Order: sequence, then C-alpha cells, then structure tokens
Amino acid sequence: MSVLVLGGAGYIGSHMVKRLVEQNEDVVVIDNLVTGHRQAVDKQARFYKGDVRDRAFLDQVFQKESIDTVIHFAAFSIVPESMKDPLKYFDNNTGGVITLLEAMHANHVSRIVFSSTAATYGNPEHATIKETDIQAPINPYGESKLMMEKIMHWADIAYGIKFVALRYFNVAGAADDGSIGEDHHPETHLIPIVLQVAAGKRAELQIYGDDYATADGTNVRDYVHVTDLADAHILAMKYLQAGNNSNAFNLGSSTGFSVKQILEAARQATGKKIPAKIAARRPGDPDTLVAKSDKAREVLKWQPKYDDIHEIIKTAWNWTQKHPNGFEEEN
Repeated sequence: MSVLVLGGAGYIGSHMVKRLVEQNEDVVVIDNLVTGHRQAVDKQARFYKGDVRDRAFLDQVFQKESIDTVIHFAAFSIVPESMKDPLKYFDNNTGGVITLLEAMHANHVSRIVFSSTAATYGNPEHATIKETDIQAPINPYGESKLMMEKIMHWADIAYGIKFVALRYFNVAGAADDGSIGEDHHPETHLIPIVLQVAAGKRAELQIYGDDYATADGTNVRDYVHVTDLADAHILAMKYLQAGNNSNAFNLGSSTGFSVKQILEAARQATGKKIPAKIAARRPGDPDTLVAKSDKAREVLKWQPKYDDIHEIIKTAWNWTQKHPNGFEEEN
C-alpha cells in the first residue's frame, strides 16, 4: 500500500516525502508545480503532475495506485494574498478538498492527514492556544482552512473518511543535509527573507508594524522545524491506521518569538549584520500566535527534536548557502 502526498513538491510536502522514503514507505506524489519544485521530490517517489481540483485526474491516480492514506499539503497559504484575492483561496483550498474527498470516497480511501493552520484561531483569547479554543479566522486563508476542517468532519460522519487536522504555526528550517529547503517566488516567510538579507539578496528586512500588543511591538509567532512537522504527520498517519477516530492537533514549539527576536537570532546564527527597518502593517496579521501542543505530544507521542530557534535558523542558513539560487532548474 502507498501513501499519497498532495503538494509533495512544495516546501513542507517535499520534506514529508523525504521522511516517508527514509522510513521505507511507498510514496506517490501529486503536485501541479504552480509553487512547488519537481527537483525537490525524492527520486524514489512516483510523481504525477496534476491539480487537486481535477476529479478525472485524481480518479486515474487512485485507480492506478494502491493508496492507503492521503497526506494533504495542496493549498495556497499567503495571508496578504488571501485578503486581496479570497476567491482564489476558497476555490483551491476549500473547493479542492471537496473534489479530493469525492475521489477518495469513490475509490474507497478512508484516511487523510490534513495541514490546517493556526490562522483558524484568528486573534486568540489566550496567550497559548489550545485545540478547544474558539476558531474565528480574520483572513480568507484561515477561513478556507477552517471550512476544510468542517467539510472533513461531515465527510467522516457521512462516508467514514477519518481525518487528522494538524493546525500548525510557523514552519521553518530545512533538511539536515541541506538537500531541500524553502524556495518560494516571491518569498513571504520571515526566516527565509531574513536569510536573503544575510546573503545579500535583499538590501534590508522590512518589519511590518511595531505597534502590536506585544513586548517589543512586533508580531509574535511560534516556530516549528519542518522535519519535526513531517514526523508529526507520520505519527498522525499511524494514529489513523491504528483505527483511531478523527482528531485535531496543534503543532508548535509552545514558545513565541517576535520579529525582532528572530532578526537578532538570525544575526547570531549567520554572523551577518542584517539591516532592518520598520514598515506599515499588513492586513490580516494577528498580534500573537503561540501553540499549546501538549495534546500532540501526549496522544501522538510527538517529540520535536528542534527546540532552539538558533538551530532551526542554522539549518535554513545551511540550505541557503548550499543553494544560493534555490532550485535553479526549470520545472
């Protein structure tokens, strides 16, 4: 039996594929390569280029391969873009999961691990967020993912498709060996942008707002290493394969770092000055997002290996130095 990784050529998806192959799983990858990179996909995985919204294409893959579990990363995830173009997010993210679940139901595949997001919580009520906290998104990206969770819930009740929703916080870092890492065009995530400044690819870091309700006025986020995240998906897959019920888990370090703290940690990790300046706020950004991830540690037995932000940044810097132009080849 095989594991199907949707969006397996993307940043998180490619690390997922790498970890599955390392654990001797038989891996099938689907990606439309709109944001992913074909070169990032482990050569031992079977690759199909196509879109999660294409039902005929999905049926062909399910009929050709013996899929046991689906791991879903095929979603758009840029908050400011979702504010400008919400329908793009509801079409791809929410609409895409409907098509996928229809194909899974028709082809008798009944397990899915799904990448949800901390953005479903909106502006949280508590300093650290629990899975039982109110989900009230303040941007279309978070709304699209919350709708996906709700759709999966009803698909479970109607069709018996069991799911695990993994609500993760800020993902960072790269594979230990520097073989794959984060390469978006344009790049929107803080740590790779900071490292682009360190590498001389950008003149300075723009800090979007310094008047948030935080200790130093800049956004506070919880960072989790991409390999730790991939390992949590494998544990969630095994949780479902053991016959457990659908569930949701936060994935984070349970420690918050402000933008200014990340900047200083990057200066220490790289030995570079990294100039920065304050810019206007971006729409849709909450003040603080920090996970309470005790549930994943207790139920899934998840034990993140990276708990030092400096070490996380060092793995990303290693990738940046080894691949100064990212995945250079054309898809």
